[in-house]
Amino acid sequence: MGLDIHELIGRGGLIVDITQKQQTTKSIEGIAPSVVVHAAAETDVDRCETERDLARSVNVTGTVNIAEICAKIRAKLIFISTDYVFDGVQGNYAESDEPNPVNFYGLTKLEAERAVAKISPKSLVVRTSVLFGWHPSKLNFATWVMKGLREHQTTKVVTDHVNSPTLNENLADAIKMAIEHNSEGILHVAGSKRISRFDFAIKIAETFDLDPRLLVPVKMDDLGWVARRPRDSSLRVQKAEKELGVELFGVDRSLEEMVRSRS
Repeated sequence: MGLDIHELIGRGGLIVDITQKQQTTKSIEGIAPSVVVHAAAETDVDRCETERDLARSVNVTGTVNIAEICAKIRAKLIFISTDYVFDGVQGNYAESDEPNPVNFYGLTKLEAERAVAKISPKSLVVRTSVLFGWHPSKLNFATWVMKGLREHQTTKVVTDHVNSPTLNENLADAIKMAIEHNSEGILHVAGSKRISRFDFAIKIAETFDLDPRLLVPVKMDDLGWVARRPRDSSLRVQKAEKELGVELFGVDRSLEEMVRSRS
């Protein structure tokens, strides 16, 4: 019999090094879940480029470890992936479009997707993009922009990097529906608005009554990033909306929800 989830949370949660197969197996077997949502990853794109062994260990080996134990105990696996599996040439990618990552982070996530599909054929891969929202400790793009502007710092933001920013709570609701629908295969679960990082930052400033004049438009080449980024990795989300019966928010609605949840 597995641990009750409320008991688990009451104990402060579960800390597992997913790169360690035995530890991962024992931990998941001890809980005996019917569904595992695997969102753990090394997501620092530049670090993945320079520390490739680390990136592959966490993003690929760790995912394989989770997939194998899920297959063994017949738990449904939902793997959270990324828009960075695409090269960014065309944008507005559908689930059927061919991945072609331009950096090592994207490559490891694609390798993990394929491993999940092979090991656990009834699994679900959820690709998302620029996850943002309130978090008690970790900055994301939206809260990073807010922090800089509240501290009256000039903040460089790229104009030629286009994504589908996704509110964390909206993603969570969609994943809940995917569990209820027992969805399989690949779904793009992201924001419904294709927008550049700079234009998104402007909307953040306007929504939270911050000074958009502190935002400095730059190009990706100006920032000296180690890893290439896809120019336009925006995702098409109509399949997920139809299959799951959910509305995936654009940035305006997402930012309104952030304001509402803080009031």
